[in-house]
Amino acid sequence: MVASEEILKEAARLRREFSGDIHDRLTEAIYADAVEVAGRAVARTGQPRRMHFELFCDRVLTSRVWGFPVMILMMTVVFWLTIAGANVPSAMLASLLQGTVYEAMHEVARAAGAPWWLAGFVIDGVYLATAWVVSVMLPPMAIFFPLFTLLENLGYLPRVAFNLDRLFKRAGAHGKQALTMMMGYGCNAAGVVSTRIIDSPRERLIAIITNNFSICNGRWPTLILIGTIFIGATAPPALASFIAATSVVAVALLGIIFTLLVSAFLSRTWLKGEASSFSLELPPYRPPQIWQTIYTSMIDRTLIVLKRAVIMAAPAGAVIWLISNINLGGSSIAEHAVHFLQPLGLLLGLNGVILLAYVVAIPANEIVIPTILMLTLNVAKSSLASTGVMIELDDTAQVHHVLTGLGGWTMLTGINLMLFSLLHNPCSTTIMTIWQETRSLKWTTVASLLPVALGIVVCFFTATMARLLGLI
Repeated sequence: MVASEEILKEAARLRREFSGDIHDRLTEAIYADAVEVAGRAVARTGQPRRMHFELFCDRVLTSRVWGFPVMILMMTVVFWLTIAGANVPSAMLASLLQGTVYEAMHEVARAAGAPWWLAGFVIDGVYLATAWVVSVMLPPMAIFFPLFTLLENLGYLPRVAFNLDRLFKRAGAHGKQALTMMMGYGCNAAGVVSTRIIDSPRERLIAIITNNFSICNGRWPTLILIGTIFIGATAPPALASFIAATSVVAVALLGIIFTLLVSAFLSRTWLKGEASSFSLELPPYRPPQIWQTIYTSMIDRTLIVLKRAVIMAAPAGAVIWLISNINLGGSSIAEHAVHFLQPLGLLLGLNGVILLAYVVAIPANEIVIPTILMLTLNVAKSSLASTGVMIELDDTAQVHHVLTGLGGWTMLTGINLMLFSLLHNPCSTTIMTIWQETRSLKWTTVASLLPVALGIVVCFFTATMARLLGLI
């Protein structure tokens, strides 16, 4: 008992002795932090010009007036650089993989006496689909991911999240969903994985379900080609590529709108709850580290995503070749499927070829356009057709002739295809990633089917309005 009293007395003495020092130290720490914050946020006479410049940039980039226009302009520039820069390397890769290597493989197969069905299945099916994915997907990713990483390293993406935070909060979602949405523009599977930065399980689930509304690399070729043929062609030649890029940006902005609307719907129905707050620190602007940016974007993002896409594209090519070469009642399985889906396709302002192409392209969105071209030529019995073989036409004028002349496409078909490209099921890589992240069959199914339902409703509405207005 005496020992306990002595201990208490000694503790009281130490508290009296050091309480003043602790109070002083805490006060000094608070004032030091306040000075540091004020130094970053308030411009004073005599400060370096860099500080004034950074404050000016923040006032513009996070402004309620200029923040969103700058963001749209930045997206347009990134998409335009990706579109314009990927054309030449894509053509070179296609010439190598779908020309030189493809023909060499057939020569080897003929020299080895391989049966036609084996050579067709392996070379025309599995290999050609894989070559398509590589030649179409690698160049845009090799441009987009470094640009995206560069904006991230410069400190711009946190400013985008700051601007969108208010909108996501009103939708009942987490502000960090803006960052995961931006990551989805490179790859939806990567966007789903990036939702790990959201601590709230409810808000993370909302971000996972809505990430498919971000345009991934696999959907760019479709949007770019259709935007060029049907939208860009309406402008003077000098402005055609810019107008095509603008149409892609418009679809991307529409994706943001759907992300907010669906997030609001989920947060008020199936996933009710209060939006949690978070502290978003705007990092200082940093000079770009070019080589580190290229290395990080190529190794950690481009090659990993490309590997997943190739793994999924190979079996898709096999399925396309099989349904095009197995005949039932004098017609291939593909032709039967196209005729079966044609009424529903026309009701949605599309056609049976487009719907079948999206079914067989679930493993990889990159093969949608070559599959559409192949099926259109085969169904029309064109001399250009090669059964079950994906083709690449020389220019957009030839593609336009095939789609409008042989496929019966109209402006409505092109517009609704762009809308359906935005609003359709995730690719199999993303579906697999959603399952791995949620371990829930229910939410994986919702994330897979909800975009399709929206796509059907939107395309049906657009087609119905076009018919009522007499546009078709």
